[in-house]
Amino acid sequence: MAFALLSPYDKSGLVEFARVIKEAGYDLLSTGGTHAVLDGAGLPVSQVAEVTGSPEILDGRVKTLHPAIHGGLLARRSNPDHMAQLREHGIAPIDIVVGNLYPFRETVARPEATLDDALENIDIGGPAMLRAAAKNYPDVVIVVDPDDYGRVGEMLAAGGVPLEERRRLAAKAFQHVALYDTAVAGYLRNAPGEEEPSQLFPDEFTAGFKLVGILRYGENPHQSGALYSRDGGNGGGIAAAELLHGRAMSYINYLDADAAWTTVAMLPSTAVSVVKHANTCGLAMHHDQTEAYRRAFAGDPVSAYGGIVGFNTTLTAETAEAMRPVFYEVVAAPDYEPEALEILKKKSKNLRLLKVTPESEPGLALHTVSGGLLVQVTDRAEDDRSAWKVVTERQPTEDERADLEFAWHACRLIKSNAIVLVKDRAIVGMGAGQPNRVNSAHLAVRAAGDDAPGCVLASDAFFPFPDTLELAAEAGVTAAISPSGSIRDGEVIAAADRLGMAVIMTGNRHFLH
Repeated sequence: MAFALLSPYDKSGLVEFARVIKEAGYDLLSTGGTHAVLDGAGLPVSQVAEVTGSPEILDGRVKTLHPAIHGGLLARRSNPDHMAQLREHGIAPIDIVVGNLYPFRETVARPEATLDDALENIDIGGPAMLRAAAKNYPDVVIVVDPDDYGRVGEMLAAGGVPLEERRRLAAKAFQHVALYDTAVAGYLRNAPGEEEPSQLFPDEFTAGFKLVGILRYGENPHQSGALYSRDGGNGGGIAAAELLHGRAMSYINYLDADAAWTTVAMLPSTAVSVVKHANTCGLAMHHDQTEAYRRAFAGDPVSAYGGIVGFNTTLTAETAEAMRPVFYEVVAAPDYEPEALEILKKKSKNLRLLKVTPESEPGLALHTVSGGLLVQVTDRAEDDRSAWKVVTERQPTEDERADLEFAWHACRLIKSNAIVLVKDRAIVGMGAGQPNRVNSAHLAVRAAGDDAPGCVLASDAFFPFPDTLELAAEAGVTAAISPSGSIRDGEVIAAADRLGMAVIMTGNRHFLH
């Protein structure tokens, strides 16, 4: 007698798969709720308690943790001593295991979830059973993913599951358990509001992500690529966005769409961003969405061609109509008016339209380096405006201050060394990714052109010399915002006073590399 032990939390497709397993000659064995499902479907199935001789105890916490189960899983069929021990103790081999684990991530993601809820969803017997089966994969078929039922069922019907497929299934089972354990460890390690580095950055660190899909290629055609989501797609963000229209997203599309979305998602009122090569080339905030779009587009019409547009409010038909003349690769928005969706679909069959749910929480930012991983807290915190200081003789006007606040937000989302010129809560010029700040300022002034007079300037880091402000003032810039910290802050402030500029120093910086 050989058993197939079935005990998955996710019972999608289970009954059909169980029938295939039964027809392949295995006796079905199960626990609690799974037994009720199979029995209710008319399948002959034994209770685990009948095999172990022990009832389920402690509200189901102890069911499969028994030698009669783990002996049947771990015995090597090619080892005569192992098989003799099974016979001596009356233990039947278990040749197939179908299982997956409690919904821990989904449980703790609920706002009303308590510690007791979390602890009750920490699976103990399940991981032990899956690991035992996977360890002995040459003799035991382990299936954790309902998507594998069809293929494995065909193999069983054809006479058996080949060794290489068993190995693949075993690797998937270990990864399934590892993802689960990562979620539990993260929950227990980080209490709500906990920001101590010792808790955020433990001695051993794993990150849990679930495959969304294989991409056509990575950054370049010779590189393979894939997209993974945090929390199985339940955490929101670009990785969990719904593609409403257009061809499949590429690796670079995802990078640019993320930049466009995060730029506007952090703003407090209606805003539109235009991104090219992961840099914000257009950004505007206005109570009228269509006007915000027009201003964002005007920030750099040349770069906008083939770019990505991000919205933080439902995209309207009026705005969709205004977008019609321009070629874009991707649009990202929290939702679309039905008429807007139709307008954009007709605009191009290839235009990718993403419906994005805001992230439940940003979490940690990960960046690979050769041989390792850099980890940091995501830079999403609001600045303490009370710490900002006007360091010049001239105070900024009310309009300048509003533009400076907007420019400071825009600057933190542009690659260093970043210089941004803003007027009326819209970018009119920017320079990014240069080896020095003056080069970025030259680019920003040149991009702004005739619109430079009356602009304000934001710099993502301190001014090492007065030259950036001198260049900006010559173009007509009237005010600036930057961190402090240069050994020449005094010279910079003196130059600003000489030029009649108002300067705010924030006390903190926002590099983006």
